[in-house]
Amino acid sequence: MSMEKHAWWKEAVVYQIYPRSFADSNGDGIGDLNGITAHLDYLKQLGVDVIWVSPIYASPNDDNGYDISDYRAIMAEFGTMEDFDRMLEGIHARGMKLVMDLVANHTSDEHAWFVESRKGRDNPYRDFYIWRDGKDGGAPNNWGSCFSGSAWEYDAASGQYYLHLFSRKQPDLNWANPKVRDAVFDMMKWWCDKGIDGFRMDVISMIGKENYDDGPVAPGALYGSFIPSCQHTETTHRYLREMRRRVLDRYDLLTVGEAGGGTADAIRYSSVDGSELNMTFGFEHTDDINDHTELGKWSDHGSPLAEVRAVLNRWQTDLQGKAWGTSYMSNHDQPRQVSRFGNDSPLWREKSAKMLGTLLHMMRGTVFVYQGEELGMTNAYFKSLDDYRDVEVFNAWKQWVESGRIHPQDMLRWYGRIARDNARTPMQWDASANAGFTTGTPWIRVTPNYLEINAEAEVRDPDSVFHYYRKLIALRHRHPIVVYGDYVPLLTDDPQVYAFRRELDGETLTVLCNWTDRTAPCALSDESTGEEWISNYPEHKPGFLFPYEARVLWKKA
Repeated sequence: MSMEKHAWWKEAVVYQIYPRSFADSNGDGIGDLNGITAHLDYLKQLGVDVIWVSPIYASPNDDNGYDISDYRAIMAEFGTMEDFDRMLEGIHARGMKLVMDLVANHTSDEHAWFVESRKGRDNPYRDFYIWRDGKDGGAPNNWGSCFSGSAWEYDAASGQYYLHLFSRKQPDLNWANPKVRDAVFDMMKWWCDKGIDGFRMDVISMIGKENYDDGPVAPGALYGSFIPSCQHTETTHRYLREMRRRVLDRYDLLTVGEAGGGTADAIRYSSVDGSELNMTFGFEHTDDINDHTELGKWSDHGSPLAEVRAVLNRWQTDLQGKAWGTSYMSNHDQPRQVSRFGNDSPLWREKSAKMLGTLLHMMRGTVFVYQGEELGMTNAYFKSLDDYRDVEVFNAWKQWVESGRIHPQDMLRWYGRIARDNARTPMQWDASANAGFTTGTPWIRVTPNYLEINAEAEVRDPDSVFHYYRKLIALRHRHPIVVYGDYVPLLTDDPQVYAFRRELDGETLTVLCNWTDRTAPCALSDESTGEEWISNYPEHKPGFLFPYEARVLWKKA
Protein backbone atom coordinates (compact mmCIF):
# COMPACT_ATOMS: atom_id res chain seq x y z
CA MET A 1 0.00 0.00 0.00
CA SER A 2 1.57 3.26 -1.14
CA MET A 3 1.69 5.99 1.50
CA GLU A 4 2.63 8.57 -1.13
CA LYS A 5 1.10 11.96 -0.40
CA HIS A 6 -1.03 12.99 -3.35
CA ALA A 7 -0.59 16.40 -5.03
CA TRP A 8 -1.82 17.91 -8.29
CA TRP A 9 1.72 18.70 -9.42
CA LYS A 10 2.72 15.04 -9.10
CA GLU A 11 -0.11 13.99 -11.40
CA ALA A 12 0.47 16.76 -13.93
CA VAL A 13 1.95 16.49 -17.40
CA VAL A 14 3.81 19.72 -18.14
CA TYR A 15 4.31 21.08 -21.67
CA GLN A 16 7.29 23.37 -22.14
CA ILE A 17 6.95 26.20 -24.64
CA TYR A 18 9.99 28.02 -26.01
CA PRO A 19 8.02 31.12 -27.03
CA ARG A 20 10.46 32.45 -29.63
CA SER A 21 9.93 29.29 -31.66
CA PHE A 22 6.34 28.25 -30.91
CA ALA A 23 4.01 30.40 -33.03
CA ASP A 24 4.35 33.87 -34.58
CA SER A 25 1.07 35.81 -34.77
CA ASN A 26 2.29 39.02 -36.43
CA GLY A 27 4.72 37.92 -39.15
CA ASP A 28 7.93 39.31 -37.67
CA GLY A 29 9.53 35.87 -37.63
CA ILE A 30 9.54 35.59 -33.83
CA GLY A 31 7.06 33.56 -31.79
CA ASP A 32 4.91 35.54 -29.36
CA LEU A 33 2.28 35.32 -26.63
CA ASN A 34 -0.66 35.72 -29.02
CA GLY A 35 0.77 32.80 -30.99
CA ILE A 36 0.64 30.69 -27.84
CA THR A 37 -2.93 31.79 -27.09
CA ALA A 38 -3.98 30.83 -30.63
CA HIS A 39 -2.81 27.23 -30.08
CA LEU A 40 -4.18 26.55 -26.59
CA ASP A 41 -6.87 24.26 -28.00
CA TYR A 42 -4.13 22.11 -29.55
CA LEU A 43 -2.50 21.72 -26.13
CA LYS A 44 -5.86 20.99 -24.52
CA GLN A 45 -6.45 18.29 -27.14
CA LEU A 46 -3.04 16.78 -26.36
CA GLY A 47 -4.18 16.54 -22.75
CA VAL A 48 -1.45 18.37 -20.86
CA ASP A 49 -2.24 20.00 -17.51
CA VAL A 50 0.43 22.66 -17.18
CA ILE A 51 2.17 24.97 -19.64
CA TRP A 52 5.66 26.10 -18.71
CA VAL A 53 6.72 29.11 -20.75
CA SER A 54 10.44 29.84 -21.04
CA PRO A 55 11.38 33.46 -20.19
CA ILE A 56 9.11 36.13 -21.66
CA TYR A 57 10.41 39.07 -19.63
CA ALA A 58 11.98 42.20 -21.11
CA SER A 59 15.47 41.26 -22.31
CA PRO A 60 18.15 42.35 -24.78
CA ASN A 61 18.36 38.66 -25.74
CA ASP A 62 22.03 37.96 -25.33
CA ASP A 63 20.98 34.51 -24.10
CA ASN A 64 17.49 34.17 -25.59
CA GLY A 65 15.65 35.79 -22.71
CA TYR A 66 17.66 34.33 -19.85
CA ASP A 67 19.22 37.79 -19.48
CA ILE A 68 16.39 39.81 -17.96
CA SER A 69 16.35 43.61 -17.98
CA ASP A 70 12.93 44.02 -16.29
CA TYR A 71 11.20 41.24 -14.34
CA ARG A 72 7.82 42.99 -14.47
CA ALA A 73 7.63 43.70 -18.19
CA ILE A 74 7.07 41.51 -21.26
CA MET A 75 9.71 41.29 -23.99
CA ALA A 76 8.53 43.64 -26.75
CA GLU A 77 9.00 40.95 -29.41
CA PHE A 78 6.62 38.68 -27.49
CA GLY A 79 3.85 41.22 -26.94
CA THR A 80 2.40 43.21 -24.06
CA MET A 81 1.24 42.58 -20.50
CA GLU A 82 -2.32 42.69 -21.89
CA ASP A 83 -1.35 39.84 -24.23
CA PHE A 84 0.03 37.96 -21.24
CA ASP A 85 -3.16 38.47 -19.23
CA ARG A 86 -5.24 37.20 -22.16
CA MET A 87 -3.00 34.14 -22.53
CA LEU A 88 -3.22 33.37 -18.80
CA GLU A 89 -7.00 33.74 -18.89
CA GLY A 90 -7.17 31.37 -21.89
CA ILE A 91 -5.01 28.79 -20.15
CA HIS A 92 -7.13 28.87 -17.00
CA ALA A 93 -10.39 28.82 -18.98
CA ARG A 94 -9.31 25.48 -20.46
CA GLY A 95 -8.54 23.99 -17.05
CA MET A 96 -4.76 24.24 -17.52
CA LYS A 97 -2.14 26.01 -15.41
CA LEU A 98 0.80 28.29 -16.20
CA VAL A 99 4.34 27.96 -14.86
CA MET A 100 6.77 30.83 -15.43
CA ASP A 101 10.54 30.67 -15.74
CA LEU A 102 12.24 32.35 -12.77
CA VAL A 103 15.75 33.54 -13.65
CA ALA A 104 17.14 34.95 -10.43
CA ASN A 105 20.77 33.83 -10.27
CA HIS A 106 21.63 36.68 -12.64
CA THR A 107 20.08 39.56 -14.56
CA SER A 108 20.99 41.31 -17.78
CA ASP A 109 23.72 43.93 -17.56
CA GLU A 110 21.00 46.25 -18.90
CA HIS A 111 18.77 45.73 -15.84
CA ALA A 112 18.28 48.98 -13.89
CA TRP A 113 19.90 47.38 -10.82
CA PHE A 114 23.12 46.69 -12.71
CA VAL A 115 23.10 50.01 -14.55
CA GLU A 116 23.14 51.62 -11.11
CA SER A 117 25.56 49.09 -9.66
CA ARG A 118 28.30 49.81 -12.18
CA LYS A 119 28.11 53.57 -11.63
CA GLY A 120 30.56 53.32 -8.77
CA ARG A 121 31.62 51.63 -5.55
CA ASP A 122 29.45 53.91 -3.41
CA ASN A 123 26.22 53.36 -5.37
CA PRO A 124 23.35 51.90 -3.25
CA TYR A 125 22.99 49.07 -5.81
CA ARG A 126 26.70 48.22 -5.92
CA ASP A 127 26.18 45.30 -3.54
CA PHE A 128 23.30 43.88 -5.63
CA TYR A 129 26.03 42.16 -7.68
CA ILE A 130 29.37 40.51 -6.95
CA TRP A 131 32.28 42.90 -7.44
CA ARG A 132 35.87 42.03 -6.54
CA ASP A 133 39.32 43.52 -6.94
CA GLY A 134 41.67 41.78 -9.36
CA LYS A 135 44.56 39.59 -8.28
CA ASP A 136 48.12 39.54 -9.63
CA GLY A 137 47.18 41.76 -12.55
CA GLY A 138 44.24 39.59 -13.59
CA ALA A 139 40.82 38.30 -12.57
CA PRO A 140 39.96 37.70 -8.88
CA ASN A 141 40.20 33.92 -9.38
CA ASN A 142 40.55 31.28 -12.10
CA TRP A 143 36.87 30.49 -12.63
CA GLY A 144 35.60 29.84 -16.15
CA SER A 145 32.12 30.77 -17.34
CA CYS A 146 29.56 28.18 -18.49
CA PHE A 147 29.68 29.89 -21.90
CA SER A 148 33.50 29.73 -22.32
CA GLY A 149 36.07 32.30 -21.23
CA SER A 150 36.58 33.81 -17.80
CA ALA A 151 33.69 34.16 -15.34
CA TRP A 152 34.93 37.68 -14.50
CA GLU A 153 34.55 40.87 -16.53
CA TYR A 154 36.70 43.91 -15.84
CA ASP A 155 34.91 47.24 -15.46
CA ALA A 156 37.44 49.98 -16.24
CA ALA A 157 35.31 52.79 -14.79
CA SER A 158 35.39 51.42 -11.24
CA GLY A 159 38.54 49.32 -11.49
CA GLN A 160 36.85 46.11 -10.33
CA TYR A 161 35.63 42.85 -11.83
CA TYR A 162 32.05 41.55 -11.69
CA LEU A 163 31.12 37.87 -11.63
CA HIS A 164 29.14 36.26 -14.46
CA LEU A 165 28.88 32.47 -14.34
CA PHE A 166 27.23 32.65 -17.78
CA SER A 167 27.56 35.37 -20.46
CA ARG A 168 29.40 38.59 -19.57
CA LYS A 169 26.02 40.27 -20.16
CA GLN A 170 24.54 38.17 -17.32
CA PRO A 171 26.05 39.47 -14.07
CA ASP A 172 25.30 37.28 -11.04
CA LEU A 173 23.08 38.70 -8.33
CA ASN A 174 24.50 38.87 -4.82
CA TRP A 175 21.99 36.83 -2.84
CA ALA A 176 24.03 37.43 0.33
CA ASN A 177 22.55 40.95 0.29
CA PRO A 178 19.14 40.75 2.02
CA LYS A 179 17.89 43.59 -0.21
CA VAL A 180 18.41 41.34 -3.24
CA ARG A 181 16.37 38.57 -1.63
CA ASP A 182 13.64 41.06 -0.72
CA ALA A 183 13.51 42.33 -4.31
CA VAL A 184 13.38 38.83 -5.83
CA PHE A 185 10.72 37.61 -3.39
CA ASP A 186 8.59 40.72 -3.99
CA MET A 187 8.79 40.09 -7.74
CA MET A 188 7.75 36.45 -7.28
CA LYS A 189 4.75 37.47 -5.18
CA TRP A 190 3.78 40.02 -7.83
CA TRP A 191 3.53 37.27 -10.47
CA CYS A 192 1.75 34.87 -8.11
CA ASP A 193 -0.82 37.56 -7.34
CA LYS A 194 -1.43 37.88 -11.10
CA GLY A 195 -2.52 34.25 -10.94
CA ILE A 196 0.36 32.16 -12.24
CA ASP A 197 0.65 28.60 -10.93
CA GLY A 198 4.34 28.01 -10.36
CA PHE A 199 7.97 28.59 -11.22
CA ARG A 200 10.68 26.68 -13.04
CA MET A 201 13.80 28.10 -11.39
CA ASP A 202 16.77 28.59 -13.67
CA VAL A 203 20.19 27.47 -12.27
CA ILE A 204 18.73 27.89 -8.78
CA SER A 205 21.48 25.68 -7.32
CA MET A 206 24.05 28.47 -7.92
CA ILE A 207 22.52 31.33 -5.92
CA GLY A 208 24.49 30.64 -2.72
CA LYS A 209 28.14 31.55 -3.32
CA GLU A 210 30.23 30.62 -0.29
CA ASN A 211 33.77 31.60 -1.25
CA TYR A 212 35.80 32.90 -4.15
CA ASP A 213 38.78 30.54 -4.02
CA ASP A 214 40.42 29.22 -7.19
CA GLY A 215 38.66 26.13 -8.48
CA PRO A 216 40.13 22.83 -9.70
CA VAL A 217 41.35 22.83 -13.31
CA ALA A 218 40.47 19.78 -15.40
CA PRO A 219 43.19 18.34 -17.67
CA GLY A 220 43.45 20.49 -20.80
CA ALA A 221 40.96 23.07 -19.50
CA LEU A 222 41.73 26.77 -19.68
CA TYR A 223 39.92 27.78 -16.50
CA GLY A 224 39.07 26.44 -13.06
CA SER A 225 35.65 25.21 -11.95
CA PHE A 226 33.41 27.40 -9.80
CA ILE A 227 31.30 24.43 -8.74
CA PRO A 228 32.82 23.71 -5.32
CA SER A 229 32.13 27.30 -4.23
CA CYS A 230 28.84 28.01 -5.98
CA GLN A 231 26.89 24.79 -6.54
CA HIS A 232 24.63 22.98 -4.03
CA THR A 233 25.96 24.95 -1.06
CA GLU A 234 24.38 25.06 2.37
CA THR A 235 23.83 28.75 1.71
CA THR A 236 21.67 27.95 -1.32
CA HIS A 237 19.50 25.63 0.77
CA ARG A 238 19.15 28.35 3.41
CA TYR A 239 17.97 30.85 0.77
CA LEU A 240 15.46 28.34 -0.63
CA ARG A 241 14.01 27.65 2.82
CA GLU A 242 13.63 31.41 3.24
CA MET A 243 11.91 31.57 -0.18
CA ARG A 244 9.59 28.77 0.92
CA ARG A 245 8.61 30.63 4.10
CA ARG A 246 8.27 34.07 2.55
CA VAL A 247 6.70 33.25 -0.84
CA LEU A 248 6.02 29.66 -1.85
CA ASP A 249 3.97 28.61 1.18
CA ARG A 250 1.51 31.43 0.52
CA TYR A 251 0.34 29.92 -2.79
CA ASP A 252 -0.48 26.50 -4.27
CA LEU A 253 2.39 26.27 -6.75
CA LEU A 254 4.39 23.84 -8.83
CA THR A 255 8.07 24.54 -8.19
CA VAL A 256 10.85 22.84 -10.11
CA GLY A 257 14.51 23.73 -9.83
CA GLU A 258 17.16 23.44 -12.49
CA ALA A 259 19.70 22.05 -10.09
CA GLY A 260 21.81 19.29 -11.61
CA GLY A 261 23.98 17.27 -9.24
CA GLY A 262 23.31 13.75 -8.05
CA THR A 263 20.39 12.08 -6.33
CA ALA A 264 21.57 13.17 -2.87
CA ASP A 265 21.36 16.79 -4.04
CA ALA A 266 17.88 16.24 -5.48
CA ILE A 267 16.71 14.76 -2.18
CA ARG A 268 17.92 17.89 -0.36
CA TYR A 269 16.10 20.25 -2.74
CA SER A 270 12.85 18.31 -3.09
CA SER A 271 12.55 16.33 0.12
CA VAL A 272 9.14 14.99 1.08
CA ASP A 273 9.30 17.40 4.06
CA GLY A 274 8.40 20.18 1.60
CA SER A 275 10.90 22.65 3.02
CA GLU A 276 12.33 23.79 -0.33
CA LEU A 277 11.08 22.81 -3.84
CA ASN A 278 8.58 20.28 -5.20
CA MET A 279 11.08 18.72 -7.63
CA THR A 280 14.29 19.31 -9.56
CA PHE A 281 15.71 18.49 -12.96
CA GLY A 282 18.64 16.09 -12.81
CA PHE A 283 21.07 16.15 -15.73
CA GLU A 284 23.05 12.97 -15.29
CA HIS A 285 21.18 11.25 -18.15
CA THR A 286 21.70 14.23 -20.46
CA ASP A 287 24.70 16.47 -19.80
CA ASP A 288 26.96 14.20 -17.82
CA ILE A 289 26.78 11.21 -20.17
CA ASN A 290 28.51 13.38 -22.77
CA ASP A 291 31.07 14.92 -20.44
CA HIS A 292 33.92 12.54 -21.24
CA THR A 293 36.53 14.91 -22.70
CA GLU A 294 38.06 18.33 -22.10
CA LEU A 295 35.55 19.57 -24.70
CA GLY A 296 32.61 18.72 -22.43
CA LYS A 297 29.55 17.85 -24.49
CA TRP A 298 31.19 18.52 -27.86
CA SER A 299 32.02 14.99 -28.95
CA ASP A 300 30.76 11.95 -30.88
CA HIS A 301 29.88 10.15 -27.65
CA GLY A 302 26.29 9.02 -27.89
CA SER A 303 23.81 7.98 -25.21
CA PRO A 304 24.18 4.20 -24.88
CA LEU A 305 21.34 2.25 -23.30
CA ALA A 306 23.55 0.85 -20.53
CA GLU A 307 24.59 4.33 -19.39
CA VAL A 308 21.16 5.97 -19.65
CA ARG A 309 19.39 3.06 -17.95
CA ALA A 310 21.88 2.96 -15.06
CA VAL A 311 21.40 6.67 -14.42
CA LEU A 312 17.60 6.72 -14.71
CA ASN A 313 17.16 3.58 -12.62
CA ARG A 314 19.35 5.09 -9.91
CA TRP A 315 17.34 8.31 -9.91
CA GLN A 316 14.05 6.42 -9.80
CA THR A 317 15.04 4.15 -6.92
CA ASP A 318 17.10 6.65 -4.87
CA LEU A 319 14.34 9.26 -4.78
CA GLN A 320 11.55 6.78 -4.04
CA GLY A 321 9.93 7.64 -0.72
CA LYS A 322 12.40 10.50 -0.13
CA ALA A 323 11.77 13.10 -2.83
CA TRP A 324 9.69 13.77 -5.92
CA GLY A 325 11.38 13.79 -9.33
CA THR A 326 10.92 14.74 -12.96
CA SER A 327 10.71 12.62 -16.11
CA TYR A 328 12.10 14.17 -19.28
CA MET A 329 14.70 13.72 -22.01
CA SER A 330 14.58 17.00 -23.90
CA ASN A 331 14.12 20.72 -23.35
CA HIS A 332 15.38 24.03 -24.75
CA ASP A 333 18.92 23.19 -23.56
CA GLN A 334 19.06 19.70 -25.07
CA PRO A 335 18.85 18.34 -28.62
CA ARG A 336 15.74 16.53 -29.84
CA GLN A 337 15.25 13.31 -27.89
CA VAL A 338 14.33 11.14 -30.89
CA SER A 339 17.62 12.17 -32.57
CA ARG A 340 19.67 11.66 -29.44
CA PHE A 341 18.23 8.62 -27.68
CA GLY A 342 16.17 7.09 -30.47
CA ASN A 343 16.49 6.85 -34.24
CA ASP A 344 15.33 9.75 -36.40
CA SER A 345 15.65 7.97 -39.74
CA PRO A 346 12.40 7.91 -41.78
CA LEU A 347 12.16 4.15 -41.17
CA TRP A 348 12.31 4.26 -37.37
CA ARG A 349 11.57 7.82 -36.23
CA GLU A 350 7.90 7.27 -35.39
CA LYS A 351 8.45 3.94 -33.62
CA SER A 352 11.39 5.21 -31.57
CA ALA A 353 9.63 8.48 -30.67
CA LYS A 354 6.70 6.47 -29.31
CA MET A 355 9.06 4.10 -27.49
CA LEU A 356 10.81 7.00 -25.72
CA GLY A 357 7.45 8.57 -24.88
CA THR A 358 6.31 5.29 -23.33
CA LEU A 359 9.42 5.11 -21.18
CA LEU A 360 9.06 8.67 -19.87
CA HIS A 361 5.32 8.67 -19.22
CA MET A 362 5.40 5.37 -17.32
CA MET A 363 8.11 6.48 -14.86
CA ARG A 364 7.73 8.07 -11.46
CA GLY A 365 8.02 11.85 -11.40
CA THR A 366 6.21 14.72 -13.05
CA VAL A 367 6.42 14.37 -16.84
CA PHE A 368 7.77 17.26 -18.92
CA VAL A 369 7.04 17.31 -22.66
CA TYR A 370 9.07 19.75 -24.75
CA GLN A 371 7.30 21.44 -27.67
CA GLY A 372 7.39 19.27 -30.79
CA GLU A 373 8.38 16.16 -28.86
CA GLU A 374 4.79 15.01 -29.20
CA LEU A 375 5.25 15.13 -32.99
CA GLY A 376 8.60 13.34 -33.00
CA MET A 377 10.43 16.47 -34.22
CA THR A 378 14.11 15.86 -35.01
CA ASN A 379 17.43 17.68 -34.86
CA ALA A 380 17.99 20.29 -37.57
CA TYR A 381 21.49 19.10 -38.61
CA PHE A 382 22.52 22.56 -39.81
CA LYS A 383 25.47 22.44 -42.21
CA SER A 384 26.79 25.96 -41.61
CA LEU A 385 27.75 28.00 -38.57
CA ASP A 386 25.65 30.81 -40.07
CA ASP A 387 22.47 28.82 -39.39
CA TYR A 388 23.05 28.79 -35.62
CA ARG A 389 21.89 31.47 -33.19
CA ASP A 390 23.06 30.17 -29.80
CA VAL A 391 25.70 32.11 -27.84
CA GLU A 392 27.03 28.78 -26.52
CA VAL A 393 27.73 27.62 -30.10
CA PHE A 394 29.59 30.80 -31.06
CA ASN A 395 31.66 30.87 -27.87
CA ALA A 396 32.66 27.24 -28.31
CA TRP A 397 33.60 27.91 -31.95
CA LYS A 398 35.82 30.76 -30.87
CA GLN A 399 37.42 28.71 -28.10
CA TRP A 400 38.03 25.48 -29.99
CA VAL A 401 37.91 26.11 -33.77
CA GLU A 402 39.35 29.60 -34.16
CA SER A 403 42.17 28.62 -31.82
CA GLY A 404 43.04 25.80 -34.23
CA ARG A 405 42.43 23.01 -31.72
CA ILE A 406 39.37 21.45 -33.43
CA HIS A 407 38.62 21.03 -37.14
CA PRO A 408 35.52 22.99 -38.29
CA GLN A 409 33.84 19.88 -39.77
CA ASP A 410 34.22 17.99 -36.49
CA MET A 411 32.66 20.88 -34.59
CA LEU A 412 29.76 21.18 -37.04
CA ARG A 413 29.10 17.44 -36.74
CA TRP A 414 29.01 17.73 -32.96
CA TYR A 415 26.71 20.74 -33.19
CA GLY A 416 24.38 18.67 -35.38
CA ARG A 417 24.27 16.04 -32.66
CA ILE A 418 24.08 18.00 -29.41
CA ALA A 419 23.70 21.79 -29.91
CA ARG A 420 20.80 23.51 -28.15
CA ASP A 421 19.53 25.15 -31.34
CA ASN A 422 18.36 21.71 -32.50
CA ALA A 423 15.47 22.12 -30.06
CA ARG A 424 14.92 25.79 -30.85
CA THR A 425 13.91 25.54 -34.50
CA PRO A 426 10.32 26.63 -35.20
CA MET A 427 7.41 24.44 -34.16
CA GLN A 428 6.19 22.50 -37.19
CA TRP A 429 2.49 23.29 -37.45
CA ASP A 430 1.71 22.36 -41.06
CA ALA A 431 3.19 21.85 -44.53
CA SER A 432 2.84 25.49 -45.63
CA ALA A 433 5.80 27.86 -45.92
CA ASN A 434 7.96 27.98 -42.78
CA ALA A 435 5.94 25.09 -41.34
CA GLY A 436 3.09 27.49 -40.56
CA PHE A 437 5.20 29.10 -37.83
CA THR A 438 5.36 32.56 -39.43
CA THR A 439 4.34 34.47 -42.56
CA GLY A 440 7.66 36.31 -42.32
CA THR A 441 11.29 35.20 -42.16
CA PRO A 442 11.82 32.93 -39.13
CA TRP A 443 14.48 34.04 -36.63
CA ILE A 444 16.11 30.62 -37.05
CA ARG A 445 15.74 28.20 -39.94
CA VAL A 446 12.92 25.67 -39.97
CA THR A 447 13.99 22.02 -39.96
CA PRO A 448 13.48 20.86 -43.58
CA ASN A 449 11.46 17.74 -42.71
CA TYR A 450 8.40 19.81 -41.71
CA LEU A 451 6.65 18.65 -44.90
CA GLU A 452 6.49 15.13 -43.41
CA ILE A 453 6.48 16.00 -39.68
CA ASN A 454 3.88 18.58 -38.64
CA ALA A 455 0.98 18.97 -36.23
CA GLU A 456 -1.76 19.25 -38.84
CA ALA A 457 -0.83 15.92 -40.42
CA GLU A 458 -0.40 14.18 -37.06
CA VAL A 459 -3.67 15.40 -35.56
CA ARG A 460 -5.39 13.91 -38.67
CA ASP A 461 -3.55 10.57 -38.39
CA PRO A 462 -4.82 8.33 -35.54
CA ASP A 463 -1.56 6.34 -35.60
CA SER A 464 0.70 9.39 -35.22
CA VAL A 465 3.14 10.18 -32.42
CA PHE A 466 0.72 12.95 -31.35
CA HIS A 467 -2.18 10.57 -30.74
CA TYR A 468 0.11 8.06 -29.05
CA TYR A 469 1.15 10.82 -26.61
CA ARG A 470 -2.53 11.59 -26.01
CA LYS A 471 -3.05 7.95 -24.98
CA LEU A 472 0.00 7.98 -22.69
CA ILE A 473 -1.18 11.16 -20.97
CA ALA A 474 -4.70 9.76 -20.57
CA LEU A 475 -3.33 6.58 -18.95
CA ARG A 476 -1.33 8.67 -16.51
CA HIS A 477 -4.43 10.67 -15.59
CA ARG A 478 -6.66 7.61 -15.26
CA HIS A 479 -4.50 5.21 -13.27
CA PRO A 480 -2.86 6.13 -9.95
CA ILE A 481 -0.29 3.33 -10.36
CA VAL A 482 1.43 5.34 -13.13
CA VAL A 483 1.95 8.31 -10.83
CA TYR A 484 2.25 6.77 -7.38
CA GLY A 485 3.36 3.18 -7.94
CA ASP A 486 6.75 1.97 -6.72
CA TYR A 487 9.47 1.58 -9.36
CA VAL A 488 11.33 -1.73 -9.72
CA PRO A 489 14.14 -2.05 -12.32
CA LEU A 490 14.06 -5.18 -14.49
CA LEU A 491 16.54 -6.76 -16.96
CA THR A 492 19.25 -4.33 -15.86
CA ASP A 493 21.97 -5.98 -17.96
CA ASP A 494 19.94 -6.58 -21.11
CA PRO A 495 21.86 -5.21 -24.13
CA GLN A 496 18.70 -4.09 -25.96
CA VAL A 497 15.71 -3.82 -23.63
CA TYR A 498 14.96 -1.14 -21.03
CA ALA A 499 12.41 -2.70 -18.65
CA PHE A 500 10.88 -1.84 -15.30
CA ARG A 501 7.84 -2.61 -13.20
CA ARG A 502 5.48 -0.33 -11.31
CA GLU A 503 3.62 -1.66 -8.26
CA LEU A 504 0.68 -0.27 -6.29
CA ASP A 505 -1.99 -1.92 -4.15
CA GLY A 506 -1.75 -5.34 -5.80
CA GLU A 507 -1.48 -3.98 -9.34
CA THR A 508 1.63 -4.27 -11.47
CA LEU A 509 2.66 -2.56 -14.69
CA THR A 510 5.48 -4.03 -16.74
CA VAL A 511 7.09 -1.56 -19.15
CA LEU A 512 9.23 -2.96 -21.95
CA CYS A 513 11.18 -0.81 -24.43
CA ASN A 514 13.49 -2.06 -27.17
CA TRP A 515 16.14 0.66 -27.66
CA THR A 516 17.54 -0.84 -30.86
CA ASP A 517 16.69 -1.34 -34.54
CA ARG A 518 16.93 -5.13 -34.15
CA THR A 519 14.37 -7.58 -32.83
CA ALA A 520 15.22 -8.35 -29.19
CA PRO A 521 14.52 -11.52 -27.21
CA CYS A 522 12.45 -10.64 -24.15
CA ALA A 523 10.77 -13.34 -22.09
CA LEU A 524 8.57 -10.74 -20.38
CA SER A 525 6.89 -9.85 -23.68
CA ASP A 526 4.22 -12.45 -23.22
CA GLU A 527 0.53 -12.29 -22.29
CA SER A 528 1.30 -14.09 -19.01
CA THR A 529 2.98 -10.83 -17.87
CA GLY A 530 -0.36 -9.04 -18.11
CA GLU A 531 -2.94 -7.50 -20.40
CA GLU A 532 -1.72 -4.86 -22.82
CA TRP A 533 -2.46 -1.22 -22.05
CA ILE A 534 -0.57 0.41 -24.90
CA SER A 535 2.00 -0.49 -27.55
CA ASN A 536 3.50 1.13 -30.65
CA TYR A 537 3.00 -2.10 -32.66
CA PRO A 538 -0.39 -3.59 -33.62
CA GLU A 539 0.89 -7.18 -33.42
CA HIS A 540 3.49 -8.96 -31.31
CA LYS A 541 5.76 -11.95 -31.29
CA PRO A 542 5.64 -13.71 -27.89
CA GLY A 543 9.04 -13.68 -26.22
CA PHE A 544 10.39 -10.94 -28.50
CA LEU A 545 10.21 -7.20 -29.05
CA PHE A 546 10.34 -5.78 -32.56
CA PRO A 547 12.74 -2.87 -33.32
CA TYR A 548 11.93 0.09 -31.05
CA GLU A 549 8.86 -1.74 -29.77
CA ALA A 550 7.29 -0.52 -26.54
CA ARG A 551 4.71 -2.44 -24.53
CA VAL A 552 2.98 -1.72 -21.23
CA LEU A 553 1.34 -4.76 -19.59
CA TRP A 554 -1.03 -4.51 -16.61
CA LYS A 555 -1.84 -7.21 -14.10
CA LYS A 556 -3.92 -7.38 -10.93
CA ALA A 557 -2.62 -9.74 -8.25
